[in-house]
Amino acid sequence: MNNKDFVKKLITWYNINKRELPWRDTRDPYKIWLSEIILQQTRVVQGLPYYNKFVEHFKKIEELAEADEQEVLRLWQGLGYYSRARNLHKCAKIVAKNFDGNFPFGYKNLIKLPGIGKYTAAAIASFAFGEKVAAVDGNVYRVLSRVYGIDADISTGKGQKVFEEWANDIIPDQQPDTFNQALMEFGAMQCTPKSPSCGDCVFRVECYARSNNMQGDLPVKSTRVKVQNRYFHYLVFKDGQKLAMKKRSGQDIWKGLYDFHLFESDESQDMDVLIEVDSLLKNVKDFISDVEISADYKHILTHRIINARFFTFFLKPGYDKALDKLMKEYELQFFSEKDIAELPKPVLVSRYLNGTIF
Repeated sequence: MNNKDFVKKLITWYNINKRELPWRDTRDPYKIWLSEIILQQTRVVQGLPYYNKFVEHFKKIEELAEADEQEVLRLWQGLGYYSRARNLHKCAKIVAKNFDGNFPFGYKNLIKLPGIGKYTAAAIASFAFGEKVAAVDGNVYRVLSRVYGIDADISTGKGQKVFEEWANDIIPDQQPDTFNQALMEFGAMQCTPKSPSCGDCVFRVECYARSNNMQGDLPVKSTRVKVQNRYFHYLVFKDGQKLAMKKRSGQDIWKGLYDFHLFESDESQDMDVLIEVDSLLKNVKDFISDVEISADYKHILTHRIINARFFTFFLKPGYDKALDKLMKEYELQFFSEKDIAELPKPVLVSRYLNGTIF
């Protein structure tokens, strides 16, 4: 099958089967960029409500740039990969300040912006500006490897370059944006990772993988990341109807979000151990009137499984200033239920709060 036939069949399929999505009805680089950042590592059905929420809340990129980071993180809450939200905010500030609120033209300029990699730069350049540059994502790897029988390892830079060159050889001069949309849509809807719809596929005759029964072997991906189990023991200090929370910092997960005082270990620990090993709990134990221990929570991330348990400590009324000073030393602050509702939080913490804590 020559490349022209591939393109023709693909675009014909797309025009018949494409999903109606709001970011496909615009050339606005802001909306296209927003959709692409949200859809990184996120399925369309999950990302669409967030896209609508951001577009409604920040109608122009200048409004997003002027927003407080906490507001951006709160709107992002539940999507995960929070570095995307921080880079989204950072990029908006740069575009608003350095480019008068207009995204710079072309792939080579777009890729210089924070949070915009090769795929996202190509997508914006293609969909917003009509530039002839292939947008290569996981769907594209899968379709090209199966149809053409490409066995380059996509977990390596060398293998990824093979697919980028292949896609850029195929992309037509006319309608490069439609081609990119079609190739990704075909991978998302027809040539799926598991149980692809080979029986009614427009490439069922030409497809290398179908002819050789290799749908499960392509694309080749040799690197398998080991999943890490982490054990979180959240110590929740409750003063009347207020809870002590802190803003996460450092380079770990959920940076910028709020959770509770945390003790992490290599395995699950019981109450007696926590009193002995956690320095804050050692000093606070005399101010505690009661404690409740939650059921175990499991939260699955891409390469981590968080095993969490929440220990709620009810503080005695009328405690002295020593406790206030101690809480500040551990960067904890008491928040009301209303205030907590406005804070950006990990989904794991929201699940716990949605129980009977208040």
